[in-house]
Amino acid sequence: MSATSAGEGAVSVPPDAAGAVSGEGRRRWLILAVIATAQLMVVLDMTVVNIALPSAQQALHFSNADRQWIITAYALAFGSLLLLGGKLADLIGRKQTFLTGLIGFAAASAAGGAATSFGMLVAARTCQGVFGALLAPAGLSLLTTTFPGKKERGTAFGVYGGIVGSGSAVGLLLGGVLTEYLSWRWCLYINVVFAAAGVTGGALLLRRQQSGRRPRLDLSGTVSVCAAMFCLVYGFSNADTHSWHTPSTWGFLAAGVAGLAVFIVRQARAASPLLPLRIILDRNRGGSFLAVFLIMAGASGVFLFLTYYLQDTRGYSPVATGLAYLPMLVTALVISIASNVVLLPRTGPKPLVAVGMLLAAGGMAWLTRIGLHSGYAAAILGPLLISGAGMGLVVSPSMNTATFGVPPADAGVASATANTQQQIGTSIGTALLNTLAVSATTSYLATHLALAGGRPGTTLTSLALVHGYTTAFWWAASILVVGAVICGTLLRRGVLAGQGDSQHQETPAPQPEADRLATADRDR
Repeated sequence: MSATSAGEGAVSVPPDAAGAVSGEGRRRWLILAVIATAQLMVVLDMTVVNIALPSAQQALHFSNADRQWIITAYALAFGSLLLLGGKLADLIGRKQTFLTGLIGFAAASAAGGAATSFGMLVAARTCQGVFGALLAPAGLSLLTTTFPGKKERGTAFGVYGGIVGSGSAVGLLLGGVLTEYLSWRWCLYINVVFAAAGVTGGALLLRRQQSGRRPRLDLSGTVSVCAAMFCLVYGFSNADTHSWHTPSTWGFLAAGVAGLAVFIVRQARAASPLLPLRIILDRNRGGSFLAVFLIMAGASGVFLFLTYYLQDTRGYSPVATGLAYLPMLVTALVISIASNVVLLPRTGPKPLVAVGMLLAAGGMAWLTRIGLHSGYAAAILGPLLISGAGMGLVVSPSMNTATFGVPPADAGVASATANTQQQIGTSIGTALLNTLAVSATTSYLATHLALAGGRPGTTLTSLALVHGYTTAFWWAASILVVGAVICGTLLRRGVLAGQGDSQHQETPAPQPEADRLATADRDR
């Protein structure tokens, strides 16, 4: 018989039980690796294809007008089905939903990589979005139920938040390498490698959920929210290539808002709601969902316009562009882990989110100083480091807070809501900022054409583009400052309930093996 060190809360631990607890701890971290791999695949797929688009367009012979659908098809399916995917994870089991999402995503990616026509590629991207909507919320809810302890949960969500915050930069780097040295098709084939690792690890490590209740689904609520999310994503995506005043833009946006209103009314009355309103009406959860939405809306300016600037204005190769984001990626990951493990248990989410938003806003404001010949070290590295730190302070603590204390039966839908805010925030931010940038570029050219003799030269065109980028950065900074004020007001002061407990309270005495496995199965 062995014992822990003497002191309050010390318990005697038989050697075999101690080994079981140690083995369970190792299993948790292996599950984190599986979930992180799957989440990285989903997040980077939002940008990894962007760099491959010119090569894919040349190979499959589709027009510039059709090009947007390679991106939009994925966003439409993913964004509109996330809440349904989260509910299915709660109803039929997280392991089953997670593995189904992984296998389906891999199959769709393989089909996209082998595409012989534009229609086949769009169909494959749509299927990627469908299965991604199953995969993403199931993975986050598995993370929520696998790591109940304070310190372990902080580290796990730090890693997860770092991936969410920097996954787009990883996608740009990976897309550049694959496109330049292999083929654009490998930007899709690479998902099969990620998925194979995830399926193998998930099948071996995750335990099957045994549900004692008959699955029920709010069908009318599901239809209304899926339609609303589709209309919102399509409306903002359409604004990216058309005017905000066209019926295909404002009509879909109005329909999306109306659909959300119908959905909220339905959820207040439904016996088994798709999204129980208690989840979003909690101040901390509601503030966290809003924080994820706003940070992704504002930060989308970095990845969109800085990529154009580096490649078109400064002449960077796809690989060099991806490498330029590497310091931001590392900073976001380190700060994400530190903020969850060290800061969140001591301060709560309120100051972290507010300071993180302001840091990210400062990075955007700094980027407005770029010019035609700005050097990377002088004008770009600093803003990327500051923006990465800001995202690390906001994303992972917000994801942690949004799912903290959620009953296991609601873990999937709460996770889906957080993922939905991430996707919708990115879509809205990209469309809004791109429209503002295009308008600023057009106005600059119109103002300076007379001085250029009525014909814009290469230098004037480049100056106009840079002016458009800096205008978008100013707007992004404004969004983030407003986000700091709103979220800083909405989030509660103090630590999350239960995070101030002493360490021995979060580590229960070992259970008999049969009871421990039964409890784990029920929780997952």
